[in-house]
Amino acid sequence: MNLTDILYEKTNGTAKITMNRPKSLNAFRGETVQELIRCFRDAWDDNEIGVVVLTGAGDRAFCVGGDIKQRESGGYGGNGGLTGGMGLEMETLHYVIRNIPKPVIAAVNGYAVGGGHVLQVLCDLTIASDRAILGQKGPSVGSYDAGFGSAYLARIVGEKKAREIWYLCLQYSAEEALQMGLINKVVPHEQLQEEVDKWCELILQKSPTALKMLKASFNADSANIEGISQLAFGSLSMFYKSEEALEGKNAFVEKRPVDFSRFRK
Repeated sequence: MNLTDILYEKTNGTAKITMNRPKSLNAFRGETVQELIRCFRDAWDDNEIGVVVLTGAGDRAFCVGGDIKQRESGGYGGNGGLTGGMGLEMETLHYVIRNIPKPVIAAVNGYAVGGGHVLQVLCDLTIASDRAILGQKGPSVGSYDAGFGSAYLARIVGEKKAREIWYLCLQYSAEEALQMGLINKVVPHEQLQEEVDKWCELILQKSPTALKMLKASFNADSANIEGISQLAFGSLSMFYKSEEALEGKNAFVEKRPVDFSRFRK
């Protein structure tokens, strides 16, 4: 498999997918998302694989979401997926993470913010380094995820906390995330891979059919969010063309304070 933005390896029943853009804190572009989809689909089709691990390269970040420096008016360019126009096939990526009939573990080794945080939310389980920082960023840079990134998040941490996460765009330590039920476990940074390997071994000892059906059952309860997600990404592709969204993007690129005040008039 020819990959540029992703490292992909399969060992003893485990598929490890690593977002490999450390200089950009593993921010994703169109190619990154497409390669993630390809790797998850490969793991889906490989009957020897019983568990998937998603992580980021380096010691600083899991993923900080879309690479805003590559965001233009209307999106990120390239193939927009089901809704078109946005340049990132996020709907498809979210679908394969949720529906691959095998547990997916997020190994959060650093910053997991914005769209990167949504990815760890979608994973079945999350183990985080004690250096990890989690949170959303969208409303501060003219973006949002009004699908799984918000509605499913509310099922995990409760509506009040989910609204706080999105409305305030604060960042939370791994311990704070653990306390709110956002992640499963925190370990010392240098022990992250060891702990992930232990969880993979425990999962691989279980009946694959039982795990498949359990995942389908868990997903069924929140399956209606998929329709909401399609509407959300459709609206986001249009919102990206607005002056309001561009103010968020331009302020970030120009390293200046964002000013949304004129859009309240």
